[in-house]
Amino acid sequence: MADNKLDNAKLEAAVADFAQNRQKEYYAKVMEILEKSMVLMPALPPQGIDEETQKQMKAGKPVQLPKEAKILPCLLRKESGEQILPIFTSTAQIPQDKKSPSLLAIPFQACLSMIMASKGQVEVMVLNPFTHNMVLTKEILEVAKKRMEAARQQKTIRVSEKQFQELVHNRVSLYLLPKYLFEHKEEGLKQLQHEEGGFLMQFYKESYPENGKIPVAVTPEEFSVMTLNVTEDMQITRVDMPDSTMKKGMCFRVYSVWMRKTQEIIYYTMEKTEQGNYIGQVTSDGKHEMVEPAPDNGAEIEAVMNLVTRM
Repeated sequence: MADNKLDNAKLEAAVADFAQNRQKEYYAKVMEILEKSMVLMPALPPQGIDEETQKQMKAGKPVQLPKEAKILPCLLRKESGEQILPIFTSTAQIPQDKKSPSLLAIPFQACLSMIMASKGQVEVMVLNPFTHNMVLTKEILEVAKKRMEAARQQKTIRVSEKQFQELVHNRVSLYLLPKYLFEHKEEGLKQLQHEEGGFLMQFYKESYPENGKIPVAVTPEEFSVMTLNVTEDMQITRVDMPDSTMKKGMCFRVYSVWMRKTQEIIYYTMEKTEQGNYIGQVTSDGKHEMVEPAPDNGAEIEAVMNLVTRM
């Protein structure tokens, strides 16, 4: 496959700089660019492709290989017997007498995956072996693998404004509010009971960028807070979240239980799941788990009291 669609000018410039100044910082710059680049890899003609695709490849035209096509790279072998995978930034880096049956333009990450899948048969790559001869050792490739895995984990997930609002609702009810109450105990509960929706809004502001400006319609009036002294020792504060939380995957109500004798907060949630409404619990160490199905007859407070007494 020809490299007429590759643009590795920055990569080749970085490799040339390293060839002139073989210092760590120049090597690191090459790797930074290479990890995001397409490269050329010599290979035997891929198996499992039709004649038309083979003709296009021989003519140097770019083709889309089927997933089932088997790719066998052409390896270099040192006198010691060690096998090395060669890769190139462009066809200009390959002498005419060193041409392989075919060249595949593939992401560097794919080359790295081949190395890792070889189970030790191939542990080294070399970039532009006939010109710059930049060796990528096993240790360097291990670092590259870890860097790319970390980058994949850190990729931003794009969500709609509505989806983000739902994430914020759950973050408030399942993380920020219980965290605050566990830290401030009775004083935190008194703030919630006195300020109600206005108190809850502070957690929403923490969750939105741009200096806490909330771009969606969440107002203090959408929350309802009710407190009941059910026994001398037990006080339950119920918080109804906005109506928009009454959907699957959302926490639509919370019960914060204050145990006077032990000065302890116990935090329960009411959540809609694929299996119906469930009672959940958030513990003081931040763990969240489902406890049991919520009662259908609206006897949530009784269910919460029963859970507390069974503890």
